[in-house]
This record gives sequence, C-alpha cells and structure tokens, in this order.
Amino acid sequence: MTNSMELVAPAGSFPALRKAIDSGADAVYFGFRDATNARNFPGLNFDNNAAVDAVNYAHARGRKIMLALNTYPQPATWSVWTRAIDQAAELGVDALIVADSGLLQYARERYPDLRLHLSVQGSATTHEAIAFYREQFAIERVVLPRVLSLSQVRRIIENTDVEIETFAFGSLCVMAEGRCYLSSYVTGESPNTCGACSPAKAVQWQETPQGREVRLNGVLIDRYQPGESAGYPVLCKGRFEVNDALGYAIEEPTSLSVLDILPQLLRSGVRAIKIEGRQRSPAYVAQVVTVLRQALDAAQRSAAQRDAAQLDAAQRDADSYRVRDDWVTQLDKLAEGSTHTLGALDRKWQ
Repeated sequence: MTNSMELVAPAGSFPALRKAIDSGADAVYFGFRDATNARNFPGLNFDNNAAVDAVNYAHARGRKIMLALNTYPQPATWSVWTRAIDQAAELGVDALIVADSGLLQYARERYPDLRLHLSVQGSATTHEAIAFYREQFAIERVVLPRVLSLSQVRRIIENTDVEIETFAFGSLCVMAEGRCYLSSYVTGESPNTCGACSPAKAVQWQETPQGREVRLNGVLIDRYQPGESAGYPVLCKGRFEVNDALGYAIEEPTSLSVLDILPQLLRSGVRAIKIEGRQRSPAYVAQVVTVLRQALDAAQRSAAQRDAAQLDAAQRDADSYRVRDDWVTQLDKLAEGSTHTLGALDRKWQ
C-alpha cells in the first residue's frame, strides 16, 4: 500500500498549464500543435516557444511536465513524430507519453534516459501486455484504459512493478482507447492518426425550426431545444432514432468521477490519477484540479491515520475520508450532462 499518489492535470494552452500548477497539480501533460497528439484542435497546444515556457514554469515550481505523443504515425509522416521525440528530449520533459511501439523503440534507442509512459491509446489492459512493453521498451508507467473494473485494476497492480495511472475525472469513451473508428467512419479521419475525434472542420451547427442541429460531416447527430445544453459533438454521444425511439443509442453524456473511491485507488497502489481535458478551458482545469487536490489530500491524510492506528494499536477513525457535497456539486457543474459515474470501475466483472 502507498499513501502517495500524483495528481496529473491537462494543459491545452499555457494559461491552462499555469492554472493547473497553481491549483495544486503534481504533474501536467501537454501536446505539440500538430497531429502527434490526440487533442489536435485549432487554437490548442504548444509550439516550441510555448513548450519551453511550459517546462520552465513547471520545473521552477517543482512540478513534473509530460508530453503526450499519443497518436500513430503513418509511413509518409514518420519523421514528424520522431522529430517530436527529439524536441521533447531537448526540452527536458519529465516523461514522454507514447502509444506507438515503433516510437517507443525510437525513443528507447535514441534517448535511453528519457522516461517513457505507455499512453492509454496503447490499450494495455492486462499485466501480460504491460510486461511486454516493460521488457521491450522499459516503460515506467502505464495509463489504463477506462474499461476496467476496480478489481481488474487491482489484479494488474498485484502482477506488475510498472507504475499504474488511472483516469479520475472527465469525458468517458465507450470504446477501448486506441481502438475507436467511429469518427473516421463519418469524417474519414481517424483520431488515432489525425489527433482529433470529431475534427472541428467537420462540425456544422445550424439553427432550424426544429431546434439547434449539429452535424458531423453532414450527418445529423443531435438536435437541441431552446435552453438545452449542448456539448462538443461526437458520434458516440449523439441521439438517434432506433426502433422508433429517440435517444442516446451508444453512450449518454456523463463524466467519470472517482471521488467516491479515492481511498480504494490509493490502497490498491495506483501511482497517479489523471484528469481528462486538454480541450477544456483554463477555468475548467483550475476548478477540477482544486477539488481533486482537496479530495486527494483528504484521502492521503485518512490513509496515514489508518496506518498509524495499525502501528500504535490505537483506536482511531480508519475511515475519516468523506466526500464533501461541495466537491460533488462543483464537479457536476463541469461534467457532461451535469452527471457523474464510476463507469466500468464499479462493475462486477473480473
């Protein structure tokens, strides 16, 4: 068991990075302004000058900074991705988050001292898969896909010495990350190679007598009535007519939140919890980091008290961690559909 767990926050811009660090994140992850990262939206991400500033800002405050290089290169664009690795090494990032095995090999051979994390896009869901990446590329951490139950997460930790990072808050994906083709089915561009699910150029909003319609490459995926909130359009969270019933046919909009099980994640040995949302605003990042910083600190204090009670044989409150109502309220305001879920984590499957 460990009483130490990192809070890892997203940064789609320098203001978001600054807010994440100032609000209490232990580490921040960012991406370059191209298709090498899976949040390749216009107006987001970092050019080289901004990346230098980001690394300096984080390191000056004793925080870690990681580069997400989590899409898959194609033969004609291989050099774009390898240049990104070269650039990351030159910047002095604390870790490189990579999905593609060829890129992992390149980084391992060229920069053996560069810390490597396996991206969630690598879709490693078993300790056997993680062992392969460890043996071949010396990865030191893996980000688990959001399709595993808590018991499955525990079993992986029990069978590997690789650090485990899980998602803590943000959008859910109905697919195992790294294996989704829904966006490419409609737009012709895969998020695994072009870096964006529902690329902005394919999104079309239109006011109609029936309501506000949103289309993805001409395909109607939702219609909103006046006053109804509308999130960023993705095919898996659209509303469709199936068997004469209109509704969310694939996935309802909701956000993952692990507030309720932070002590269990901590006791299981999860090394880091990660906030999704490099496409989100600096204000969003600041608010989520602030809540999770308070919650994680409370869970870690509770764990320390419990350990002390065991050592001293004293009668102490072993379950002092409580989810505060204001934490839940604040995060639900930021959640998709204004609701939260544990997703697969509370499923009973083994």
